[in-house]
Amino acid sequence: METTAGPQSAPRLTLVQWTVCVIAAIGFMFDIYELLMLPLILRPALVDLVGAQPGSPTFEFWVGVLFFVPAMVGGVFGLLGGYLTDLWGRRRVLVMSILLYAFSALAAGFSTSIEMLLFFRCTTFIGVCVEFVAAVAWLAELFPVPKQREAVLGFTQAFSSLGGILVTGANYLAVHYGEQLPAIMGGHEAWRYTLISGVIPAIPLIVIRPFLPESPQWAAKKAAGTLRRPSLGALFAPDLRRTTVVTTLMFACSYGAAFGALQHTPRIVPSLPQVREMTAGKPVPEQKRIEQSVAATVNAYQEVGGLSGRLVFACLAVWIVGRRGLLRVFQLPGLLIIPLVYFFPARDNLDLLKLGIFVAGLLTVAQFSFWGNYLPRVYPLHLRGTGESFAANIGGRVLGTSAALLTTWLAASMPGESVALAAATVALLVYLAGSVLCFWLPEPPQAALD
Repeated sequence: METTAGPQSAPRLTLVQWTVCVIAAIGFMFDIYELLMLPLILRPALVDLVGAQPGSPTFEFWVGVLFFVPAMVGGVFGLLGGYLTDLWGRRRVLVMSILLYAFSALAAGFSTSIEMLLFFRCTTFIGVCVEFVAAVAWLAELFPVPKQREAVLGFTQAFSSLGGILVTGANYLAVHYGEQLPAIMGGHEAWRYTLISGVIPAIPLIVIRPFLPESPQWAAKKAAGTLRRPSLGALFAPDLRRTTVVTTLMFACSYGAAFGALQHTPRIVPSLPQVREMTAGKPVPEQKRIEQSVAATVNAYQEVGGLSGRLVFACLAVWIVGRRGLLRVFQLPGLLIIPLVYFFPARDNLDLLKLGIFVAGLLTVAQFSFWGNYLPRVYPLHLRGTGESFAANIGGRVLGTSAALLTTWLAASMPGESVALAAATVALLVYLAGSVLCFWLPEPPQAALD
């Protein structure tokens, strides 16, 4: 756990520390890049691979499967990855996880069936789930000075939202210029090029890997033979039980807002009256291009909002001492605003939706940075990866992403603009639950990590 320490001045970053920050930022950036591909490519991929029309039972079934199954598989294997992070070291697991999700994305672009796409989305998710845990533990231990650690974790995680902006841009380029690229599987489908672009982070990682250091704290204890073996059972010991249960449930609420509402936005957009007017009377290929282009534009507003939220969080994390107070800066406005965004403009007003989704992205995505800063401070070194992984993967990836299934189930039983109404309902439920659970969130000790 954390120990008491006097005030420390933050030293200037060395070249090695800058290199570490660059690799961590690339990892954070592309793990979100890989995840946020799905809302952008889901509609055209299902039309091509399954032949299902949007709104049909088959289409909605595969939407739920592709949102939930990879997240569930990633969460389960991500928990194992957290355990291996404590057992094998932070750097080794981090590198393996980035290579796994990069080459899985490349393979997914050549999918010949929906089952093949599902498989490689699962392996992509495994890499992403492990990368977050390994990178957070690695950074926290490489920067022991508290304020410097908070700033490094906050600003490197801000690159996650830059990844969302980049994947939106990549999809936009693929939609508009895919015809000029080499054919894949006999065609020039934008969703395939978007998936393949996910291999990019493997390139700098392969070059820089030999220069990356291991966590000095983990390496010192490992060399001295004093590193205790990680254990899942230890997370539920009396001194950690409340921390584990509350953080797991609250992480689930944060992911529930993203997967139950925000990630459904690109498939809500084509049903808006303004978009229907744009596509009226157009040939089917032109309709698809317009729908994807407008959805990508709306998604860009969301990602700029998410980036803004992470930057605001990174600034506030250094100055607001109480963690509950810091989280409520984003949580309480989200409880009021986000359900209204999906209940009103997401049903009939494209321009107002852009503004609303910007705010929704800011308030929701900032909470992901919160957990990256908070979790390393509440678990001891030998359980840091395991504890982070349990909250992030069992809470976030397994429980939280099941909100995507809840939204699709509710949408099937609601009238009118059903997906937007379902997203509004789920957003209200998870934000309300998170706001209540926050009263039991433990405040971590101040000062340096052990």
